[in-house]
Amino acid sequence: MKIGVSGASGKLGKAVLAELVARGGHEVVAISRTPDTAAGVEARQGDYDHPESLVSAYAGLDRVLLIPSSDLTPGARSRQNKDAVEAAVAAGVKHIVYLSALGTKATDEPAMEASYWAGEQTLIAKSPAWTILRMNYYAESLADEVRMASGPGALFGLGESRVAFVSRNDIAAASAGALTNDGHNGAIYNLTGPKALTGQERAAIASEVTGQTIGFQVVPEEGMRAGLAAAGLPSVVVDLVIGIQSSFVKGNFDIVTADVEKLSGKPARPLAVTLGAALGQ
Repeated sequence: MKIGVSGASGKLGKAVLAELVARGGHEVVAISRTPDTAAGVEARQGDYDHPESLVSAYAGLDRVLLIPSSDLTPGARSRQNKDAVEAAVAAGVKHIVYLSALGTKATDEPAMEASYWAGEQTLIAKSPAWTILRMNYYAESLADEVRMASGPGALFGLGESRVAFVSRNDIAAASAGALTNDGHNGAIYNLTGPKALTGQERAAIASEVTGQTIGFQVVPEEGMRAGLAAAGLPSVVVDLVIGIQSSFVKGNFDIVTADVEKLSGKPARPLAVTLGAALGQ
């Protein structure tokens, strides 16, 4: 079986490629705008902004994983996700696995969920066989917040929330499992960590891992926006962070499942383990 990974040059894409190569038994194809960065597997050029390149890149694949881009331009990812699905269908890919996010629902741009929803709906309507993997929030992204928290000594949120942070490597392993095994057609999986943690609980874990005292502080939206802007972040990134924090408060990421283990064969890593690895502790 020939399996492609679209978006292969990113950190998650590289992790999925490593998982697939380690499992063996299949031909693996790395697809990205920069195929020269792929090592040890067949590499093809495919650009989400140029759908015609994707049809060629996906040709001959039995299965493909579509990893959305990191383009934050309003409307860009919705278009890219729809185009990527349609290109895979046009190329004759038999089964498409699509990475989405928890809390995805029908909504308008520029809401974070809009692009994932556009891809999901196109996939369900047009793909002959499909699997959706809805991800919880990256534990590695929380690690970035912990690094920044060393100065003020606190993680910030728009309110108390519970999030089941999941590691990038667990998402990669689950994705590889969905790509290499049968029985997942028409399934929607929720990839989560082993426990949903409150702001205070994740701050306590961050303190334990770093050896520093890190708390959790609730701030109003205008205060968070001002702080992010003062840090020099562009408005599109500020809007993204606010959108994510709002999703936390709404409970969109307060979901715990065993789907990582079901797909990968290994239990999801606790947050402390992933933070320790990401922070070099």
